[in-house]
Amino acid sequence: MHAKELVAERQTASEARREIAGLTDSQVVQLFLDGEQRAFNELVRRYDGRLQSFIFGTLGDRERAEDLVQETFVRVYRHLKRFDQSRKFSTWIYTIAGNLAKNELRNRSRSPVVLFQTLMKNWDSDFRPLEWEDPKTRPDDLYRRRALREKVHEAVKQLSEHHRVVFVLRELHGKSYEEIAEITGSSLGTVKSRLNRARNHFARIIAPMVE
Repeated sequence: MHAKELVAERQTASEARREIAGLTDSQVVQLFLDGEQRAFNELVRRYDGRLQSFIFGTLGDRERAEDLVQETFVRVYRHLKRFDQSRKFSTWIYTIAGNLAKNELRNRSRSPVVLFQTLMKNWDSDFRPLEWEDPKTRPDDLYRRRALREKVHEAVKQLSEHHRVVFVLRELHGKSYEEIAEITGSSLGTVKSRLNRARNHFARIIAPMVE
């Protein structure tokens, strides 16, 4: 292939990636089902970081989170033809990732104490779920906020598995009640009940820490 043809091919590929990036999730899924392999790369680009954060927040193990994210994409690739396109793709992929994370927790130990201890054990200091830090913040305020963040982590890791999952999905990932219900395979009422209990439990745990 001549250099000119090679440049033209690269430009065409770059243009195709930009066009795909401008599509909705549903359109990207349909494009992949129609035979465009690059569409799957776009789905990976969109959801890799989000799923890493979600699974790591649930497991507290970064390496294992990376493995499970890869497993999530393998399952998506294999079963995308069965995906009900009347549903949101984001909800479907979070459901797959959530089930893998849940199975991982159960396989590690059935003891709630162990589950609590593993959650966020190696939480990245750069992860700021509630925007505790601001680059303009004075050093003394920054220290207090970092200390508070540590207390928040300590409180969250004491929540039970069911409460922790809904808490992470709602408070750290901003998922709607409906999406959480689909991801966890629970009824809307169950999600609201668990989230309410999780918030109350969290408040009781954190209160003496910040007095």
